[in-house]
Amino acid sequence: MLQDVLAIASGSLVGLVLGLIGGGGSILAVPLLVYVVGVSSPHVAIGTSAVAVALSALSSLVGHARAGNVRWPCAFAFAAAGVIGATLGSTLGKQVNGQHLLTLFGILMVIVAVTMLVRRSGAGEHFVPLTRASAPRLAPRLIGYGTGVGALSGFFGIGGGFLVVPGLIASADLPLLSAVGSSLVSVTAFGATTAANYALSGLIDWWLVLVFVAGGVIGSLFGGGVAMRLAKQKQTLSRVFAGIVASVGIYVVLRGLTG
Repeated sequence: MLQDVLAIASGSLVGLVLGLIGGGGSILAVPLLVYVVGVSSPHVAIGTSAVAVALSALSSLVGHARAGNVRWPCAFAFAAAGVIGATLGSTLGKQVNGQHLLTLFGILMVIVAVTMLVRRSGAGEHFVPLTRASAPRLAPRLIGYGTGVGALSGFFGIGGGFLVVPGLIASADLPLLSAVGSSLVSVTAFGATTAANYALSGLIDWWLVLVFVAGGVIGSLFGGGVAMRLAKQKQTLSRVFAGIVASVGIYVVLRGLTG
């Protein structure tokens, strides 16, 4: 019962962050599952969080698709390549010692925090849709970036939206809002691929997925409402969250090095 309560609370926190700043919150799922909920195996935590990430991204994708923010040809090309990368990455991740994997995860969290602080907008000025004419130029870039981002996503069991968005901007020069909407195709696909790979090895706690996602729904609804009131402070919220991610990342690294 206590573990279920902690899982709901942790899921609510992730959902709250997603609702407030629109992304990045899923990177907290693994450390929350390990250090708060008490999941003993880092691999089970990664597999479980991958399911939650995929479901969360799919829910957000519906809204962005209705708003016309998804550039489907680019999104599918990036995701298709990324699924191959995610399969390879998640397979490799299962072979790495759990504590070592957590330490690497902590380092990744610090890197994510830094990228959130230095992220810049203004993309999309030279966007060209993916067509037969533009494919010879765009397809190799989309496939290259997609495979690399998918591999990292699968290895660490994260959605990777913070990597997919700049990847889409760099490879296809998508406008920021279109990159955010299109990234959810990849995040859903990567999460599902990683989850399937871990499920084949029995490394997913399905009941924990249910209660964690339930908490995430509650948190995202509340976070979305608060975000509307704090729209002007979104950049400040992102910076505060980046500081939290960096702090948790450093904690995870220290625990991994001293544990």
